[in-house]
Amino acid sequence: MGLSLSVWLFGGAADIPPPPPSAFKPMSVPTSSRLAIALSSAPVSPPDRRSHWSSVHCSPNLSLSRCRQEVTRSPAELSSDGVRAEAGVRSGLHVWEVVWSPCHRGSHAVLGVSKRDCPLQASGYAVLVGGDLQSWGWELKTNRLWHGGQTLEVYPAEQGRNLAGVLKAQRSTARNTKRVETPLLIPESILMVLDADVGTLGFVVDGCFLGVAFKELPRGVELFPAVSSVRGGANIRLRYLTGTTCDPPALTALSGLSIRQCLGQRWQTDKLPLPPVLQRYLLPHH
Repeated sequence: MGLSLSVWLFGGAADIPPPPPSAFKPMSVPTSSRLAIALSSAPVSPPDRRSHWSSVHCSPNLSLSRCRQEVTRSPAELSSDGVRAEAGVRSGLHVWEVVWSPCHRGSHAVLGVSKRDCPLQASGYAVLVGGDLQSWGWELKTNRLWHGGQTLEVYPAEQGRNLAGVLKAQRSTARNTKRVETPLLIPESILMVLDADVGTLGFVVDGCFLGVAFKELPRGVELFPAVSSVRGGANIRLRYLTGTTCDPPALTALSGLSIRQCLGQRWQTDKLPLPPVLQRYLLPHH
């Protein structure tokens, strides 16, 4: 069986056309085996309460769906409104998916994590998640990171070195002319990766891990996914996907990860010369 699998890997897989390249690929950062295993694991069932927005810690201008996985902002003027998740985490590595259409973001569209007491409503238009010391946020329109009420660097860090046309430059013959950077258009599905054991927060976009956005998050403190918006009609969906503990990964998980990395993204599991149970185990889940 091992011989036939090797023949398939280096023979049949070559006939499968490669997927179209992602514009975020030049900015992707290698993941740890712990994160790679989490991203390739089967997601938990949708009823998990870590997929719910909080009905208590929520601006009055935001309404929750019946399943509490979606929140919609009312068309209120001169108001900034936020919500955090119902359940937070104190330890482990965790991955959530946030679905937020670029057409329904407007300015000050921010997602990130917060402590329990992050402000979730304010007059005027402002960044709430990252607007104080209780939260850390990524503003999607400008790609800026926020914490403590201050704007930090642009994220992802590789944006200034992207050669794929994502970053546009206005050039002039004058020597002292500076390059003008255009923010990235972030797609509607974003994976948020919180490693509460290490104290880091990062994001995965279009299958590419964009690296650590925030370091030195408080450890042992309950942290919650959170978003804030100023656009009427904005609809934001939350889903908890998976999580791991600080224990070493299981050998079966490491073996599956090695096989998936060897196969790449061009393979089809039903073509593998393996029993169906192993084919299903090797299915890419994200």
